[in-house]
Amino acid sequence: MSQVMESSMKRIAVDKVVINIGVGKSGEPMEKAKKALTELTGHQPAIRGAKKTVRDFGIHQGEPIGAMVTLRREEAIEFLKRVIAAKKNVLKESSFDNFGNLSIGIHEHIDIPGTKYNPEIGIFGMDVNIVLVRPGYRIARKSRKRAKVGRSHRITKDDAIAYFKEQYGAEVQ
Repeated sequence: MSQVMESSMKRIAVDKVVINIGVGKSGEPMEKAKKALTELTGHQPAIRGAKKTVRDFGIHQGEPIGAMVTLRREEAIEFLKRVIAAKKNVLKESSFDNFGNLSIGIHEHIDIPGTKYNPEIGIFGMDVNIVLVRPGYRIARKSRKRAKVGRSHRITKDDAIAYFKEQYGAEVQ
């Protein structure tokens, strides 16, 4: 048998899943978005403010207009399985970037399996961003300036697509 053994350093894993709800205004809608994220993930969301003032939309710099939660390890993988199921196991090829990351848009958070409609909260759309890593990627975050991840070790778009097909049974179109 001539099986090619893959190096353990070439294994791909989910580093984190970031869930973001952009409300566009502060106040009651912002509180409802925070409740929706807490209900979905069980974590307290972080508030994100506007980067600059936009008069036409009535937004001022620093005003809270979005909420986000970052999931890691097992929680991230479990949430990712639910999100892929919400998309009926079909992912768009255009959702992958050249670094192997994936961004998925969810139109209504109640589409995610295990989520029930709560009339007090309403319905929110959200963005789900998935970051993939290989062992050794931590070197790029170290304080040494010259530490880089080599080109052959980076995750490509094709690697990420193959990972989601194999691990989650997703169909990529």
